[in-house]
Amino acid sequence: MKCSAFKAIFLVSTLSLLITACSSSPSTTDTDAGSSAGTTGTGISNGGVTTGSVSDGGLSSGTLDTSGDVDTVFYFEYDKAVLTPDSLVALRIHAQRLIANPVSVRLEGHADERGTREYNMALGERRAYAVQEFLILQGVDGSILEVISYGEEQPEVMGSNDAAWGLNRRATIR
Repeated sequence: MKCSAFKAIFLVSTLSLLITACSSSPSTTDTDAGSSAGTTGTGISNGGVTTGSVSDGGLSSGTLDTSGDVDTVFYFEYDKAVLTPDSLVALRIHAQRLIANPVSVRLEGHADERGTREYNMALGERRAYAVQEFLILQGVDGSILEVISYGEEQPEVMGSNDAAWGLNRRATIR
């Protein structure tokens, strides 16, 4: 009896913590490798996030221009949602293309298998929002950007090692 009561209290506490953590605003990103310390967030509202599977039915008929071998997958460090300098270069190119030819795109956030399912969903969300925030700061219309988190549910590669985890910690533009 004591064990089940402890489990119930633990579950309620964990869910309360998760709800509190998920209601916070997305973390700020370093939008320029030369930016000064102390830069604050943009105050961009993250609204609601879609999780799970999404059909292409809601997207416009245009497609993202991926010619010229510009990366559409952006990798992150362990437990981070901060864009790397290499990612910023490619995202600036995508921003210019999306400004010139605005088409709806989906920003998908992913995490590796470490951590709880809920934590990884939130981490994937933060990663996708980091990409969204950077694109908006570059002048892209936020209404064409859809954010979705898959957490650990759609790994790029299977495996429980540093190489596999590194490839699964990502955000993708589709």
